[in-house]
Amino acid sequence: MAQAVLEEHEVAERLKVSPRTLQNWRWLGTGPPYFKLSPGRGGRVRYRLADVEAWERARTAEQAGGAAA
Repeated sequence: MAQAVLEEHEVAERLKVSPRTLQNWRWLGTGPPYFKLSPGRGGRVRYRLADVEAWERARTAEQAGGAAA
């Protein structure tokens, strides 16, 4: 079964952030998990939909936990 894969601009739209924000998050190691189709600086970044959804759920749980405290 093939996994749904998203491009950077699709994830940016989904999260309502700019592609540059995603780039910053990758550099900081704080954004959703990603992979590169080709290793190195010129590799195209992609995101698995399941990983993005899990990252969203984790952030929702963190925010909900923080609000309840």
